[in-house]
Amino acid sequence: MPDTHRLDASAANCHWGCFAADIPPVLEIQSGDTVQLQAISGGPQVLPAEGFSVPPAYADVHASVTPPFGGGHILTGPIRVAGAMPGDALEVRVKKIELGTDWGWNYIRPLSGALYEDFHEYRLIHIALDGERMTGRLPWGVELPLAPFFGVMGTAPPPEWGMLRSTEPRAFGGNLDCKELGEGARIFFPVFVEGANFSAGDGHALQGDGEVNVTAIEAALNGTFEIHLHKGMALDLPFAETETHYITLGLDPDLDQATKQALREMIKLGTARTNLSREDVYALLSICGDLRISQVVNGVKGAHVMLAKAHLHGEGGR
Repeated sequence: MPDTHRLDASAANCHWGCFAADIPPVLEIQSGDTVQLQAISGGPQVLPAEGFSVPPAYADVHASVTPPFGGGHILTGPIRVAGAMPGDALEVRVKKIELGTDWGWNYIRPLSGALYEDFHEYRLIHIALDGERMTGRLPWGVELPLAPFFGVMGTAPPPEWGMLRSTEPRAFGGNLDCKELGEGARIFFPVFVEGANFSAGDGHALQGDGEVNVTAIEAALNGTFEIHLHKGMALDLPFAETETHYITLGLDPDLDQATKQALREMIKLGTARTNLSREDVYALLSICGDLRISQVVNGVKGAHVMLAKAHLHGEGGR
């Protein structure tokens, strides 16, 4: 029977601001197992001064984990999946996401964001989060419904790529910042190293498409992931499914190229799962597919294409 594991955020279980093939795994699981994973978000400079609860994991990680690039995302993992080898794929089913704190944060940082030319002062705000009502109250009083997801999820990169910053999304996943990858999503990642070595973090309580000022409502999250290994399922890029949609991703420093990549990946997926031609799927995407911007602020920009399963397969979807 599959097992359930718990992986708390701690100095022993987290790496900060990086992905690399040689980061040792902190947990080994079998395909089909479930992991209850805790993730925290942000360095000491974003902690609230008073009025909110700060989990002890923050102090532990801040005191004992050194980010090799000076900052970035605090990631929990890596998780080794027994039997995973390069050329396989890892399927991560997001079964449940819960808030890990009663607050989140958002900042504007000089020289960052889509409008870095227009905003030159550092500004940090804290947002009160209600985990029972799943709402967030902005400092000026507006209350927003939350839609949490993990901004960073990914396997380890190929060894020859060396150590990479967590900021830029790559073929292994990482900082995808696609808000559709929340509860109920199934995300498929390429495997580049033995064991796959999956990590997650960068909790977002709510994010708009584009993440234009470089942060969402950044927050600690607790995620329940069911992880499955698919032998021989070679992938070029991650892709995802929800109950209703297929989602393909494009990643490139040029947003135009990222959109083309996401479209080409959806055409490839559509032809593989139906008897439609490439021309058929291309037309279908123009008629009823949605081409969206994931984020424009991480150096490597992200786009995603959403196609309803019912539109590809007919009434009832897949």
